[in-house]
Amino acid sequence: MDQDTAQAELDRRDFKLAASGDRGAFAAIYLRYVGQVYTLCLRLARDRHHAEDLAQETFLRALRAAHTFRLDAPLGPWLKRIAANLAIDWQRTRWPMAQLDDEDTVTPSNVIDAHAALDLQTLLSRLPLHARTVLWLSLVEGWTHAELAERFCRSESWSKSIQSRALKLLRGNP
Repeated sequence: MDQDTAQAELDRRDFKLAASGDRGAFAAIYLRYVGQVYTLCLRLARDRHHAEDLAQETFLRALRAAHTFRLDAPLGPWLKRIAANLAIDWQRTRWPMAQLDDEDTVTPSNVIDAHAALDLQTLLSRLPLHARTVLWLSLVEGWTHAELAERFCRSESWSKSIQSRALKLLRGNP
């Protein structure tokens, strides 16, 4: 049995136990995935306190929604999907949709700084919140523009436009 198969079996067993109330199994899942979930939340929220809250809520939601989890699916991506949805909901409640277009105007002044370190995290952190979220979820997490549009209550062209403008700036082509 390879490592991925063994991990999937362990996840399935622990998730079944956690869903039936086994706190030890829930703790094992939490410890196994909290780093990945927190890192995603931090990338999307840009604030440690909000990221901690979002990560904690992710695991609570997962436990409440245990009946919707397909045991043949990998647990990590499911948890990250919950985390991303919570982060998007948090963004939508923090910034009303009417303000999205103004906030997501990606300009050279809010991305490129001659003194900034040229690492991905630094560059992404300079993007507006929604632009960074769209870019990260589409390019790294594999979300489609249709999925992003649905979650942000916008059109696919909005998602594509945000991604395109952000990528141009990251390339240094305003």
